[in-house]
Amino acid sequence: MTRAEILPDLLRPGLRLLLCGSAPGRVSALRGAPYAGPGNKFWDILHFAGLTPRRFAPEEYAGLDALGIGLTNLCTTAAGADAAIPAAAFDAAALAAKLRRFRPALVGFVGKNPAARFLGVRAPPFGPVPGPPDLPPLFVLPSTSGLACRSWDPAPWHALAERVRREAVSAA
Repeated sequence: MTRAEILPDLLRPGLRLLLCGSAPGRVSALRGAPYAGPGNKFWDILHFAGLTPRRFAPEEYAGLDALGIGLTNLCTTAAGADAAIPAAAFDAAALAAKLRRFRPALVGFVGKNPAARFLGVRAPPFGPVPGPPDLPPLFVLPSTSGLACRSWDPAPWHALAERVRREAVSAA
């Protein structure tokens, strides 16, 4: 028996970008909307980096699909701070299967923690990182969580947005 997902994935074939977090936060789970916690910079940085034409509210997350942006989490069955979630709940194999099935053009990990758990490394750098050759290109971004404010740097988000724009131009 599998546990129900806390928040549904926003995932389909043909996405230009899939953003993958660790797990839904407590407030996001309560509101049924990703990145809804107080102090979370996710929706602001998507707009400021140019990935969205305006600042979306968390409850408008389904509108990202029209922009070719999807959302998922490494842990879909538990919510809260990463430290409070059992390690076994972070399912790298399930994420890899989603990536192989839906083939987004680029995967951005929202934070080093989901990237590290997925790749099996301790501390991946921000920016592009090598991954399995049968998966889309991977990119590590600073966490947007209010709990991660000490390490906040918008520069990797802007670099990701520039890469998405470049790839869209070259595909046209």
